[in-house]
Amino acid sequence: MAEAHVLSIVLAGGEGKRLAPLTVDRAKPAVPFGGHYRLIDFVLSNLANAGFTKIVVLTQYKSHSLDLHIARTWRLSPVLGEFVTPVPAQMRLGPRWFSGSADAIYQNLNIIHDERPDHILVFGADHIYRMDPRQMVEQHIRTGAGVTVAALRVPKTQAHEFGVIEAGPDGAIERFREKPAAVEGLADDPDAVFASMGNYVFSTATLIEALRLDAADESSRHDIGGDLIPRLVEAGEAYVYDFAANRVPGATERDQGYWRDVGTLDAYYAAHMDLVSIHPIFNLYNLEWPIYTSGRPLPPAKFVFEGPGGTGHAVDSMVCSGAIISGGLVRSSVVSPGAFIDFHAVVEGSVILDGVRVGRGATICRAIIDKHVEVPPGARIGLDPAYDRERFSVSDDGIVVIGKGQKIPTD
Repeated sequence: MAEAHVLSIVLAGGEGKRLAPLTVDRAKPAVPFGGHYRLIDFVLSNLANAGFTKIVVLTQYKSHSLDLHIARTWRLSPVLGEFVTPVPAQMRLGPRWFSGSADAIYQNLNIIHDERPDHILVFGADHIYRMDPRQMVEQHIRTGAGVTVAALRVPKTQAHEFGVIEAGPDGAIERFREKPAAVEGLADDPDAVFASMGNYVFSTATLIEALRLDAADESSRHDIGGDLIPRLVEAGEAYVYDFAANRVPGATERDQGYWRDVGTLDAYYAAHMDLVSIHPIFNLYNLEWPIYTSGRPLPPAKFVFEGPGGTGHAVDSMVCSGAIISGGLVRSSVVSPGAFIDFHAVVEGSVILDGVRVGRGATICRAIIDKHVEVPPGARIGLDPAYDRERFSVSDDGIVVIGKGQKIPTD
C-alpha cells in the first residue's frame, strides 16, 4: 500500500441546478457550507488527511470562485510532488464540454499518462462526510479488483433514490441498478441496501480500457455510475466497499459513518441543522481528522448589548469569525463570517452566509440567505409562505432561499 502510486481525480464540473439560486453565480462544489468551508473542502480534506496529495480537480461550469478557492487554499508542496490542480474542460477532443463523468476523465487521459499511477481514486466534490480512503484502497489492492465502489447502507425504503449495489459474500458486485423500484435487503441487514456513494478506486489499466470502450459506444451516456460500472460488473471486476467499516480517527459513535448528499436546497439546509445541536450529528470539531479551508484574517465573533431592550446572544448555533450579534437573537442557526445581526432582530433555524446584514427588528425563520444580502429593518422572512413565494425561492420543504446580493423589497 505504502509503495502504491495513487492519483486522485475529483469531479467538480456539475451545474448544481437543484441548488439554485445558490449556484446561479458559482459551481456547486464552491457553495459555502458550515460557515467557513466550501463543499469541496470535505473531499479534499479526506484525501489530504490520508496522504493522497496528488489531486486533480476537473471543473467546468462557473468555475471562477472554485478555481480561486483552490488556488488560495489548497497550495501543497511542489517540492514533495504534492499538488491540488484545477483542470478546466480543455476540449482536447474537439470543441465540446464534458458529456458525462466518464467523458470528463476520458478527455483528460493525458494527465493519467503523465502521472502513470498504479491506482486512481475518482471522488465526487459535493458531499459532506469524513472518510479515510486509505482503507478503501487497501481493500481494492487486497481483492485485486478492477474497480471498487464505496457504498453506504441506506434503508430499503430509500433504494429508489440511489444506485443500488447487490454483492456476493466476498464483496464482488453481482448487480448494479439505478433507482430500482424493488430490491432485496442485505444478508446481514435485511432492511438495508448498499447505495453507491459516487466514490471509486480504479486500477489504472482497468479505467483506461473502460473509458476507451465507453467513448466508442454511441449509445452510452458516458457516466461512470450509469455506464462504466455496469460494464465492469458484467466483466466480474467490480467489488463493493462498505463505508460502515471505515474508521476515522477522532470520530464519535454519533457521527461515525455520516454522509450527506447536499444536492438539493432541503438537503443542504438539513445538513446545516445537523451541525448545531449540543451533540452534533456531524462533528466539525474533530481535530484528529480536520476539515481544512482558507483562514481569512478576521477578528473573533462579537456579541454586544445587554439589557431589557435587547441582548446580543446566540444559542444552539455556530457563529463564525468577524460576525457581530448586536442586540439580536440567533437560535439554532449557522452565522457565517462577517455577518451582522442588528438590535431586536431574530434569526432562527437559518443559514446566514458571508457578509449578510440583518436589519433592526427583522425576523428570519427557516431560511438560507446567500452572501452580501441586506435584510431591511423590520423585514419578516419565513413567516408568511404566500408572501415568501411571491418574492423569493422556496424549497419543497418550505425553506426560503435568497440569492447572492438579492434585493429584498421593503413593503
